[in-house]
Amino acid sequence: MPLLDYSFLAKILPKAKIKKGYRKAKKSYLNRVRLATSLFFFGMGFCFSTWASRIPDIKSILQLSEAELGTMLFALPFGQLVAMPFTGKIVTKYGSRNISILGLLFYAFCLIFIGLSTQSWHLATGLFLFGFFCNFCNIAVNAQGVYTQQLFDKPIIGSFHGSWSLAGFFGALVGLLMLTLELTPFQHFVLAFAFVVVIILTNYKYIIKTKSIQEEEKSSYSFWKNPDKTLLWLGVICFCGMASEGIMFDWSGVYFKEIIKAPGALVVLGYTTFMISMASGRFLSDFLVAKYGAKKVLIISGLVISSGLYMAVLLPYIIPCMIAFMLVGFGVSNIVPIIFNIAGNNKNVPTGIALTVVTSISFLGFLIGPPIIGLIAEVTSLRYSFAIIGVFGVFISLLVFRLKIFK
Repeated sequence: MPLLDYSFLAKILPKAKIKKGYRKAKKSYLNRVRLATSLFFFGMGFCFSTWASRIPDIKSILQLSEAELGTMLFALPFGQLVAMPFTGKIVTKYGSRNISILGLLFYAFCLIFIGLSTQSWHLATGLFLFGFFCNFCNIAVNAQGVYTQQLFDKPIIGSFHGSWSLAGFFGALVGLLMLTLELTPFQHFVLAFAFVVVIILTNYKYIIKTKSIQEEEKSSYSFWKNPDKTLLWLGVICFCGMASEGIMFDWSGVYFKEIIKAPGALVVLGYTTFMISMASGRFLSDFLVAKYGAKKVLIISGLVISSGLYMAVLLPYIIPCMIAFMLVGFGVSNIVPIIFNIAGNNKNVPTGIALTVVTSISFLGFLIGPPIIGLIAEVTSLRYSFAIIGVFGVFISLLVFRLKIFK
């Protein structure tokens, strides 16, 4: 259990404080901790969506071809991969609170560096650093999510990931506003950085300050010397979930354009319905876990993912595919919050290291899934590639059903 100092309550309550008043003040403080954690997740999602909203403009400013832009974009995941081997150790050593604050600050600052790019190598360097600090921020903030969850009797971790998804919509809307106002990417990114700084300054006091007692006892643990098989299997489950998620991010629009033959602006309906469903599902995740348990929710989520993908394959029409992509969004929405929470509460491995292991494996799914779709589609067709990836959802359900860690 993370250590929190409640001694401040003595200052805000009367000397002859009533227990009920003390409990109320403590509850209020814990809710403020929850809000702070949610806003750090929001800030992280806002940074990513802010960058994504200006990709077309940066492409035009630097006069990059599609192939050149594609090459530049690889710098971001490369930066994440470089940081992964030692992120867990650093988060464990210096505490997720410190790394959350610094990680989010530098993550947002990298936007300014990207906005200043005048040559392709500037952009590549900025994206590498953006990915590098993204990984530190991701592990540390998710560790904070796990610690905050431990303070509550009911599931709340899904709402944190819901905040990240919500930030995606907010960042896209802000990006649209910046385009309307004809602000350059640099000006936009400076404003975004200032917004994130405000989030940090108004919430850092409520980020959990100390590592748990168990973390101190496990600080000497080395995953490479003594790998935990359970974490590997949890990573595989997340791999399947994030591969399905990555496919929706990169290929839903293409599917609506080439397979559904959606006219004009209706091409975006697939991606939009997926994102709305995923964000909504993450806010519902806590309720579902509390009522039905993590095991049942994960098994059903896996089946829902497969059902959605196969529905899109069998019924390639606008309305059925919108429903199909909503199913996929709802299915993937539950995977990461539940698995990350289980991994972060591992009894033998520090939270930072456990999350690094699971994140590293799952990130490969997010990175490899979309290219696999392209390769399969090149040999067969896009519909067949979606059908093959649909097996991932069934695989999630089978693994969850067989693993003893799920009760």
